[in-house]
Amino acid sequence: MNAEDTASTPDRPNLRRTDRLEAFSDGIFAFAATLLVLDLAIPVTQHSEQHLLQALGDQWPGYLGYIVSFATIGALWLGHNAITDYLDRADTTLLRLNLLLLVLVAFLPFPTHLVSDYSHATTTRAERVAVTFYGLTLLIATALLFLLWQYALRAQLVRPDAGDEEITLLTHRLTPGLGAYVLFITVGLFLPVAAVIGYLVIAVFFLLPIRIRRR
Repeated sequence: MNAEDTASTPDRPNLRRTDRLEAFSDGIFAFAATLLVLDLAIPVTQHSEQHLLQALGDQWPGYLGYIVSFATIGALWLGHNAITDYLDRADTTLLRLNLLLLVLVAFLPFPTHLVSDYSHATTTRAERVAVTFYGLTLLIATALLFLLWQYALRAQLVRPDAGDEEITLLTHRLTPGLGAYVLFITVGLFLPVAAVIGYLVIAVFFLLPIRIRRR
C-alpha cells in the first residue's frame, strides 16, 4: 500500500483515504446495474415470430423488475455517494461494512431474475416466495447502507467541518426505507405485484433531490 493511501495518526493507526473505496464501489454499482439488462430477452419461437408485439407485452414482469432494481441501485448509489462525500477517512471496519453492502448490490440481479421468471397474471406460491426474497434483499442492502453511515458517525470518520444540520438531514433521509420495506414485504405475501410496485415507490423516494447545504 502506498504511503499516500494511509492517513494514520498515533491514536488511530489504521485510517485510510477514501479514494480507492469510492472507485471500487462505483465500479460494482455500475456493473450490477449493467447486469440487469441481460434478463430482458424474448426467446425466438414460432409464437414470438408470429406475435412479437404480444411476446413483448408478456415480458412485463421483466420490465418491472428491471426498473425497480435499476432505480434501487441508483438510490443506493446516491446514498453511498452522499455518505462518502462526508467521510474524512476510512478505517478497516468501514471498509468491510462497505464490502458487505457491495455484496448485496452485486447480488441484486439474481432476485430480480426470480421476480421476472415467477411473476404471472395469477398469483402463485412461487411468486410470493420470489417477491419476498427480493424484498428481503432490498431491505438488507438498505440496512447496510444505513449501518455504514451510523458507523462512520460513531467512529468519528466524518469530516470535522460537516454541520450538525446536514448530518441530521442525511440520517433522516436514509432511515424511512427500512420500515417501508418491512411493510411491503408483508404486503407481498398476499399481493406480490403490489409489493414490487411499493419497492419502486421507495426507490423513487430516495431518488428525489435532497437539499443539503455543503461547505
